[in-house]
Amino acid sequence: MKLSQLRPAWRTDFTVHAVAAEVTERADCVVVRTPGNPTYYWGNCLLLEAPPGDDELAHWLRRFDEEIAASQPASQHVALGVNTPYAGEKRPAWEAAGFELHVNAVMRLLPGGLVAPPPPKVAEVEVRPIAFDDGGAELEAVIELQCADTHGFELAGYRRYRRRMFEAYARLHERGQCEWFGVWVGTGCGRVLAADCGLLRDRAEPGATGRFQRVSTHPAWRRRGLCSALVQHVSRHALQSWQVAEIIMVADPDDVAIGIYRGLGYREFEREWCLERRAPVDRPASIAAA
Repeated sequence: MKLSQLRPAWRTDFTVHAVAAEVTERADCVVVRTPGNPTYYWGNCLLLEAPPGDDELAHWLRRFDEEIAASQPASQHVALGVNTPYAGEKRPAWEAAGFELHVNAVMRLLPGGLVAPPPPKVAEVEVRPIAFDDGGAELEAVIELQCADTHGFELAGYRRYRRRMFEAYARLHERGQCEWFGVWVGTGCGRVLAADCGLLRDRAEPGATGRFQRVSTHPAWRRRGLCSALVQHVSRHALQSWQVAEIIMVADPDDVAIGIYRGLGYREFEREWCLERRAPVDRPASIAAA
């Protein structure tokens, strides 16, 4: 399978993979392996050309072990992306084996399509890029914000994984391909980082494709318009300062945040899907007992 065949959401992931991963094209899949960050699930994965059948479970478990886990014992998860739009497929044998089926809406914003949101319901709001070169203080604040909700993953390992991700983002920042933005609220000693997100582009020149990274808002600051203000600010930066041809956003179709993105002008054009089995240490009780 060739990288050139990948659908837009999977393809734009390779902006990060280009500086951190080892990528191999195989006849049946694309292999992504990130030795420096072995617990990064979607940096240590197989991207399949076609949907895997229930009768292929053992085959793909073996292939994942051959390509990734055998040489990286710390990669105790299994992550398989599917390079065809989701069409309602169910995989009972996979789910019985502990896999989660994830389906994401792939959204796009084109120049001229951005809609201004209502102002935030919070006084003293500042949206700006974080400093990658301030000795790490702002980066640590971002990492701690992201660890406020680990989505069920083990906290220490999750924090280590996010810190290693920012090593890759810093390299992309040096190339002019990454900015990370934060929303600060309050003043003086009461000033806190309430939301953050990243923005990548596949090349540092006009006409590139932009791609959002991990939009997050601290649980204590949700539903106050901060996410809308952040995404609008970052989208405007991509369109005006970077002059991108399009921005790609991947979102959970069942999460409230997708309504925010639609309200800002993003439009869904397909759904991507994947199968993921968490490492034993990352499995919440509800998954571990299944």
